[in-house]
Amino acid sequence: MPATIITTEDLMEFKLELFNEIKKLVEQLSAPSETKVYLKSAEVMEMLSISPGTLQNLRINGTLPYSKIGGIILYELKEIERVMEENKVSSY
Repeated sequence: MPATIITTEDLMEFKLELFNEIKKLVEQLSAPSETKVYLKSAEVMEMLSISPGTLQNLRINGTLPYSKIGGIILYELKEIERVMEENKVSSY
């Protein structure tokens, strides 16, 4: 394996490239993130403060639409909000 000589200029160039990459990552992390579109079962149970059985009943009776990809069940946030709005009980 031949020896490679690294100069001070090479190190400065590497430093600048590394700095720019870190800067991009920090900007991406600090940018306001969009709201998640799909939620997993655990997230829905926490959001609605319901048990796994209740969530399963909502799926079975068709109250809460879902998608299943592989073994993962996903719920669309806008559908959850729609179901909540449709089932709102006013206390007039």
